[in-house]
Amino acid sequence: MLKDNINMICDIAELSSLFEKSSSLDDFLQAAVSVVAYHMQSAVCSIYIYDEKTRMLTLRATQGLSPDAVGKVTLQLGQGLSGLALKELRAIREGRGELSPKFHPVEGIDEEKYQAFLAVPIRRGLTRVGVLTVQDGQPDYFDEKDEQTLKAIAAQLATVIENATLLQALHRRENVTEAKNTPKLIRGRPASGGIGQGKATFIISGRGGSFQLPDGVSKNLTSEDFERAVKQTEQQLKDLQRKADEELSDVAQLIFSAHLLILADDEFSGEIRRKIGTGISPDEAVVELVNHYIAIFSASSNPRLQEKVHDLKDLGHRLLENLIGGDRVRGDYSGRIIIADTLLPSDILKLATEKAEGFIVQGGVTSHNAIICRSLQKPMVMIDPPQMELFSESCDILMDGNQGLIHIQPSNDILKQYEEHRRTLKELERTAPVKGETCTADGTHIQMFANINLLSDLKLASAVRVEGVGLYRSEFPFIIRNAFPSEEEQYLVYSRLVESMQGREVTFRTLDIGGDKVLSYQQAEEANPFLGLRAIRFSLMHKDIFSEQLRAMLRAGVGGNTRIMFPLIASLDDFLEAREVALECMRQLDQQHVPYNRSTKIGIMVELPSAVTLIEDLAHEVDFMSIGTNDLIQYMLAVDRTNDQVSKLYLSHHPAILRAIEHVISVAHSHHKDVSICGDIAMDPRMIPFLLGAGITKLSVPPRCVYEIQQTIAKISMEKAVYTARQMLACSRISEIEEIIGRNSSSQRDVETADL
Repeated sequence: MLKDNINMICDIAELSSLFEKSSSLDDFLQAAVSVVAYHMQSAVCSIYIYDEKTRMLTLRATQGLSPDAVGKVTLQLGQGLSGLALKELRAIREGRGELSPKFHPVEGIDEEKYQAFLAVPIRRGLTRVGVLTVQDGQPDYFDEKDEQTLKAIAAQLATVIENATLLQALHRRENVTEAKNTPKLIRGRPASGGIGQGKATFIISGRGGSFQLPDGVSKNLTSEDFERAVKQTEQQLKDLQRKADEELSDVAQLIFSAHLLILADDEFSGEIRRKIGTGISPDEAVVELVNHYIAIFSASSNPRLQEKVHDLKDLGHRLLENLIGGDRVRGDYSGRIIIADTLLPSDILKLATEKAEGFIVQGGVTSHNAIICRSLQKPMVMIDPPQMELFSESCDILMDGNQGLIHIQPSNDILKQYEEHRRTLKELERTAPVKGETCTADGTHIQMFANINLLSDLKLASAVRVEGVGLYRSEFPFIIRNAFPSEEEQYLVYSRLVESMQGREVTFRTLDIGGDKVLSYQQAEEANPFLGLRAIRFSLMHKDIFSEQLRAMLRAGVGGNTRIMFPLIASLDDFLEAREVALECMRQLDQQHVPYNRSTKIGIMVELPSAVTLIEDLAHEVDFMSIGTNDLIQYMLAVDRTNDQVSKLYLSHHPAILRAIEHVISVAHSHHKDVSICGDIAMDPRMIPFLLGAGITKLSVPPRCVYEIQQTIAKISMEKAVYTARQMLACSRISEIEEIIGRNSSSQRDVETADL
């Protein structure tokens, strides 16, 4: 029987009117796939429905695949050919689907025998509804006419499916309590990798704002019980502060000071004692006064006081737990996943010190919070505001920070799967042979340096035997504190960094705040902070702060091999002015007879298009340069990578980016200036061949990425890398470059398979 496209469209239109006779949406969808498969004469037809809240596709009906897969097979938006069709809102037709680099095999659905593949998005305007797919065993079975037909069918299905989905959502609202206890999968945005498991704990502005007394509290509590709880709480806080000072000395300065000060304040503890003296039970007195202070702090126009609401709740919880006992008698967050609308960097440090397992935060990915979580090895996932409603207090959560997945009430199968994953990772960490020197397949030495955010990163950096620090982000001691750190405070931090490297090269980047890295004590509203007063612009406007930092860096370099790097240089004038401040600091230290590293090199981050254009002029003046590809891509392509609507346009392999990188490298080499890469592109295995072929022999990456990058480099010959780079630089279209990357990736997989 031949394909009957026109009749098929008519029958699908009839199906729309038959929906009322179906007992459910699933019945209707099953009828639809059966009719499409019959008229299209395809072996398989399937419909996936999209959930905007979880950003996941679920197989809801199929003709031809295993019936058991319905309701169980899920895809992330953009995952596999079906997920890609919906993400990019376009049809995808493949003669042999499994050969596509985007093909995502799913075990147990008997999909392997079908070659030809066609998927079209089901959409209402720009609203994603689902995906309609057909498959067949005969390669190249579907043509352009089939594609147009399937688009027409999808358009007819869209209205019916959307209306039915909305009705189902309405019914679900009536059973929200029951839904809270059912397994769910939420798709968020990964911010910090790792697996976290525990009970949900809310730190949400305006949600559960009042502090409440739990049920079943003993009525026989006395003033002596309260005094015991105060002493116990004070000791816990001092122990936590001591632990933080030992493990996070650069950023943990007095992070529990607010808790201790409130506890010692007579207007707080003293007032609770007075209430107890009037006959109020100790537990009720604590709750009453904590709520009184929460109301005052929340209503304040001072944002610093508003930020203390969490400290109040945390202190109240500790007091109450120590007073009455409970599931967390020690008053920490072990076994807890924090769900928050906003978190300050200091909040993350406190909660991590208190053993929180992971963080789920509303909003876009902020680089400083994500970087802190990575350094603390705590998973973080960002979610959208509507997704907050899917959680309930103390529900079980398993979060995957690597993929941005959150499992609510995870099944035993999911728990077993992740436990096996964690075991495998630990085994790899134990057996991974990290080399002291990184070399290509033909013996070319590639220098491997570390990006350091917190001093706690140094332990792992030492374990993976890096050759130095290629980028120390000096802003974190500034971001965490509630005031600018002094020269002496900075000197102590920088000195520990230099000492730990034992003569190996250390590159300090001067203060890089602005954009999404904001100081809570230096708040200035800007319409577009990424184009505002950030990085070197801030330093040059506040030369007193800049000079203190430079003096601390220069002094810390005594006996070491140190360099100072200025971020966001836009002109030769920027660099010369900043260098002059550094030279003036040297003159001051000479006059004061204060030792410093007189051999300190001065360089720049190349991360603006203007710096690329002026690189010849800059190369005459600088001692070295490091290409910061994260900002370079953002500014050259005018793309905010944290914006989901345009994030797919943020491409490290864009022709303009590749040519800019190659140009900077070429100029640096011609002037005999050291050049390195310290952006995310340096930890992308697909881009390593290009970087090496373009002339990069020095990479700076997070310590956790060193082993993987070493393994990638060891399989690359310089001859092949140079050839690949030349091919990519000759391309003027993104698709051409992606084809080269795809071929190289396939070739690399073949090599790895052969090695096995």
